[in-house]
Amino acid sequence: MKLSLLSILLGAGMSLPQIYGLARPKEFAAAARKLPRNFAAGVVLMLLGTAWFVWNVNVEPIADFSAFKPYMMAGFTAVGVGACIFVKDFLAVRAIAVLALLLGKVMVDTGRPHLSESPLVMVIQVWAYVLVVAGIWFTITPWKLRDLLELATANETRVRIGSAIRLAFAIFILTLGLTVFRPM
Repeated sequence: MKLSLLSILLGAGMSLPQIYGLARPKEFAAAARKLPRNFAAGVVLMLLGTAWFVWNVNVEPIADFSAFKPYMMAGFTAVGVGACIFVKDFLAVRAIAVLALLLGKVMVDTGRPHLSESPLVMVIQVWAYVLVVAGIWFTITPWKLRDLLELATANETRVRIGSAIRLAFAIFILTLGLTVFRPM
């Protein structure tokens, strides 16, 4: 994937919820507060994360483990499905953490070859590492995301300010994808 396309997708994808947060802060806050314990969303996100991870394992050229790859893929699939069955508490948070780790990998892998071309590539790289650290943190302490969401959505002003800041960042990333990262 090209860095420009990744930046456009990240910027556009991040913009949509923020626009909703600015337009309907009460509904956005209510949805955000329900997310950590939303089991249905957790199952969908966990299965998506599991499929993405298993696909990564499948396409990875691991010569030393090629004989074990089918067993590894079956084991990882079992862990992902098993998490949906046995780890119901904060499943959505854990799934978001898995997706953050996988997205961070894509961002680092896509941006790394272009580090010498523009210092602005570091924005994507730093954001990726923030996602990785957040993914690790929320995996081991999922209730912290619940607490953070409750703090960020305590009133309409906080929702609007947070959404505006995130929207500005998303527009910045989108603009980088359309301009600076265009040839990358």
